[in-house]
Amino acid sequence: MRSVRDFTAGVGFLFQGFGWVAKNTRWWLFGLIPALIAFSVYAVALIFLGTNASALAEFLTPFADSWSWAELFRTLVGIALFIGGLALAVLTFAAITLVIGEPFYEKLSAAADVLEKEEEQPWWRTLPRSIRDSLVTLFYVLLFTIPLFFLGFVPVVGQTVVPVLGAAVSGFFLTVELTTLALERRGMSRKQRFALLRANKASALGFGVAGFLLFLVPFVAVIAMPAAVAGAALLVRTRLAPVS
Repeated sequence: MRSVRDFTAGVGFLFQGFGWVAKNTRWWLFGLIPALIAFSVYAVALIFLGTNASALAEFLTPFADSWSWAELFRTLVGIALFIGGLALAVLTFAAITLVIGEPFYEKLSAAADVLEKEEEQPWWRTLPRSIRDSLVTLFYVLLFTIPLFFLGFVPVVGQTVVPVLGAAVSGFFLTVELTTLALERRGMSRKQRFALLRANKASALGFGVAGFLLFLVPFVAVIAMPAAVAGAALLVRTRLAPVS
């Protein structure tokens, strides 16, 4: 029961983020700039993947040439490739947008989560660390999502259990990315941040899964990105690392 309450509370912090940017529209507009840049890049990449999914599926499945149902199989592979690319785009969108908009989102996070004392460093010093941490997070994501991708071809399990597990994995690591700014301002290293989120897994999942599902809707990710950053800052401030 407590886990359910914590999960629900995590979802609530995302909506609190929307409430915060609604009251601070200047910060919302400020945070849209890097999100629009990242969205443009991803839109081109996904359009390319969608229009070439069939050819890519055929290239990856030469063993199916003699199968009577090769066309159906390759259609399913092409769909799976696009869905996998979309899921990866949803998760990495936050990481790439945060890298592009490091100075923007640092200021937004600080405005939503005011600290008397914080570990403050210039953005040009934190940027390389941010890129490195995002690559480490991406490695862990792939460690989980690649097996899930192949399990997606298993009848029944692939259409029921796998999407739920995929959303949970993607949601957790989305929370990892979005809470980085607020936790770094508290002087926490990557290992400390991971440990803190694992200790508050239900809240992290609630926030991240809600964000992941929201980011699946075209263009909503752009509009929601500033709110997600603000919501993550409020999640850290109120639940993960409360200000005494």
